[in-house]
Amino acid sequence: MTTFLGLPTHAPRGVGHLRGDRPFPAAARTALAQPQLRRNLGHATRTIRDKRAAVVAERDDWEELRRAGAAIKAATMARLDEHLERLEREVWARGGTVHWACDATEANAIVTRLVAATGVHEVVKVKSMTTQEIGLNEALEAAGVVAQETDLAELIVQLGGDLPSHILVPAIHRNRAEIREIFLREMPGVDPALTDEPRGLAMAARAFLRERFLRARVAISGANFGVAETGGLAVVESEGNGRMCLTLPETLITVMGLEKVVPTWRDLEVFLQLLPRSSTGERMNPYTSIWTGVTPGDGPQQFHLVLLDNGRTAALADEIGREALHCIRCSACLNVCPVYERTGGHAYGSVYPGPIGAVLTPQLTGIEDNASLPYASSLCGACFDACPVRIDIPSLLVRLRAAHVEERRAASRIPTLEQLTMAAAGWTMTEPGRFAAAEKASRVGRVLGRRTGMIGALPPPLSAWTASRDLPRPPAESFREWWARERGNR
Repeated sequence: MTTFLGLPTHAPRGVGHLRGDRPFPAAARTALAQPQLRRNLGHATRTIRDKRAAVVAERDDWEELRRAGAAIKAATMARLDEHLERLEREVWARGGTVHWACDATEANAIVTRLVAATGVHEVVKVKSMTTQEIGLNEALEAAGVVAQETDLAELIVQLGGDLPSHILVPAIHRNRAEIREIFLREMPGVDPALTDEPRGLAMAARAFLRERFLRARVAISGANFGVAETGGLAVVESEGNGRMCLTLPETLITVMGLEKVVPTWRDLEVFLQLLPRSSTGERMNPYTSIWTGVTPGDGPQQFHLVLLDNGRTAALADEIGREALHCIRCSACLNVCPVYERTGGHAYGSVYPGPIGAVLTPQLTGIEDNASLPYASSLCGACFDACPVRIDIPSLLVRLRAAHVEERRAASRIPTLEQLTMAAAGWTMTEPGRFAAAEKASRVGRVLGRRTGMIGALPPPLSAWTASRDLPRPPAESFREWWARERGNR
């Protein structure tokens, strides 16, 4: 695998739903042309931000909790192999079965084989980013198995033939009227008089899912955390659908990314305080389900844990880039990101959208496959301020951009127009006389943008800049000239 700055540039095989069919700028332009989408996103993200701010403000020790979470994650990543081996031993010791999957293809094959062994053709699912990452639903469908999503937002996405656009709220791009239309069109037996009142929509979904919960023999889940010292797995959710999936079926299959392990129960305590406040704006999740192996006569009698790599060890190899693996999937960075708020999640082409997706996805797939994502940011820093485990997303984005530039430079001996432009700018700015001359030459631009104060378009090749960025009109007087006039030689 080729690397630049210690980062992988080529993807492992079978990475699943981590690549888009278009680069981010093209997909973003499509999203920006949908005013209803922007209204839906703006309303939803503002609501979540306000709820989060209120519950975070209640904690005088919030910053200490963030630092504790960051420290636990860093220490865990440094000894990840040891913690995963202990988790494996404890799961086996308590009646579970552990499987290791190097990529999405292998993980899908394992789960499909396990489901086939039970003889069922329908499974219920707890909301899981990891199974979305590997494209498990599609793999099961190809094997003749229906995977029924039970989380309300995931159900909306599934019935609408849509894709998730948010880590926490997959249907954030839909409003109530759109959801009502999806239910009337796709949900068997729904009352034609259904309105878009939230309670009515929730009750319709509950009635639709209840029969499926009761007849399900196999459930598939992800895991928010895996506790190495006991082999326990944890799922937090707000609707109770997870509790139904985790307790009623005979067989439970959990797919967990390698980075989700925590060493001890005391470590879990920290994250169960950070996660709900950062994600749903709650002091604690309404449902926190923790299970350990198999208990005779109580809950699923077969438990399988599939531990997924899918590019994670490649990211772990980079001592700086591995910080992206600290993510606990709270989505706080999405809700404060000005880019995400305007484009939504589909523009990122990955199940992991927003700032953390722009960092994590290229590290899982290799920079070559998602080269545009690190540029999907204004580098304002709001994501770092919101992150409950203090991931320095802006610095990681800059690092990935640098790796992309180095990769392109190594791939071609002919310098690009961008490289020539930057070299010319560097030559100009390293000598005061040349820089002063360039300032005077820029006055030509004052004839443009006289009304708005901004230059809307420049001729090629400079048009590549103004096509995606605002360019302020040059000032009538530079700072250098002002200083000379006001201060002289003093």
